[in-house]
Amino acid sequence: MLIRIGRATKKLARLCHRTFPGALVIRRASQWAFAILLAFVLAAGSGVAGTPPPQSAKAELTVSAAISLKDALDEVKQLYTADNPGVSIATNYGASGTLQIQIEQGAPVDVFFSAAPKQMDTLESKGLLLEGSRKDLLRNEVVLIVPRDSALGISSFEDLTHANVKQVSFGQPDVVPAGQYAREVLTHLGIFNAVNSKAVLAKDVRQVLTYVETGNVDAGIVYSTDALSSSKAKVVAQAPANSHSPIIYPVAVIKATKNAAAARAFENFLSGPKARAVFQKYGFTLASR
Repeated sequence: MLIRIGRATKKLARLCHRTFPGALVIRRASQWAFAILLAFVLAAGSGVAGTPPPQSAKAELTVSAAISLKDALDEVKQLYTADNPGVSIATNYGASGTLQIQIEQGAPVDVFFSAAPKQMDTLESKGLLLEGSRKDLLRNEVVLIVPRDSALGISSFEDLTHANVKQVSFGQPDVVPAGQYAREVLTHLGIFNAVNSKAVLAKDVRQVLTYVETGNVDAGIVYSTDALSSSKAKVVAQAPANSHSPIIYPVAVIKATKNAAAARAFENFLSGPKARAVFQKYGFTLASR
């Protein structure tokens, strides 16, 4: 290492020799070389030269979504993070009504994906959604399922009133959208009171599915997408289209998000071609746009 310094800088030369023992110090340097040397020594002493440039922070999103979306949304999330390695996404699944209450109570949520408009309407009325971010994305259907080896002869919703049917499960109507739709179907058919007396209410639609798969109930009312995911339950009837309100899944960015740009980008991905293909694979249909 060759360092040239001026005659008036003996102290600095000694400092350089102590700092860089292998250096050869030569006099008669120009002032320009001295300035370069001084800057180098100061930088080495402070450690700035070895400090890496600051890295941009990774965007972290929390998405609260209806439990009926789990299988599809888990796959969509993997696609998105593969394309966007600077973003990490944590998912919180549950009944839409429960998630709505969590958001109202200040839970740190960036994106909410509900299984019904009701919960989104409530949040919007309270000013908790980012303006202009709400979109209707998906549709679903209500079906009646029984254990795959069931021998009770259930083939319609009306069969649930038969004496040999002891227990029927559906979600808690005030919290679980699938339970709300189940109540609408049974009311439309005029059999709600008779079936409700046999009801085993569940905290979410996946719990209903589990009850049926394990044979703990004789039948259950779930979404068609949940039924498709099971090899231990079978669909015996589909609810008439006019027997319940349209099953629409809206999504929106929560106003309190600290990552609005990243949240909007993920929401836009949910309505893009890659995500739509995944949702359709899992049995959802697209909402009219």
